[in-house]
Amino acid sequence: MIPLHDDNPTRSIAFLTILLIVANVAVFLYQLSLPRAAIEAFFASFALTPAHLTGSGTAHAYGTVLTSMFLHGGLMHLLGNMLYLWVFGNNIEDACGHFRFLLFYVLSGGGAAAAQIAVNPDSQIPMVGASGAISGIL
Repeated sequence: MIPLHDDNPTRSIAFLTILLIVANVAVFLYQLSLPRAAIEAFFASFALTPAHLTGSGTAHAYGTVLTSMFLHGGLMHLLGNMLYLWVFGNNIEDACGHFRFLLFYVLSGGGAAAAQIAVNPDSQIPMVGASGAISGIL
């Protein structure tokens, strides 16, 4: 069964979890509004490509560690990630506090990116999605 909610009560509103979901959905809707040729340029600019970091490693390329967490390869990719962020994120944000939750989320996503780069540093395949950050939350 796929979880749709949990039974753990929270003491506060998990506004960062909600904000992350809204941001991911907004970026995805923006992706959908782009013409096909522009989507490729959008992903080339904001997705994390390991070879770009291990090669020239420009300052822009390092920023893709963060921006790639908000891109998704399709509707099911987005929905799966947002479902698990919705179900589990509120409990972790409630337990850790807002700032530490956001820090943990970003560091988990960065750790996933570092693992991908370590495993395949010459890859030309763009890495997208919040899966690494959400896996850290789980």
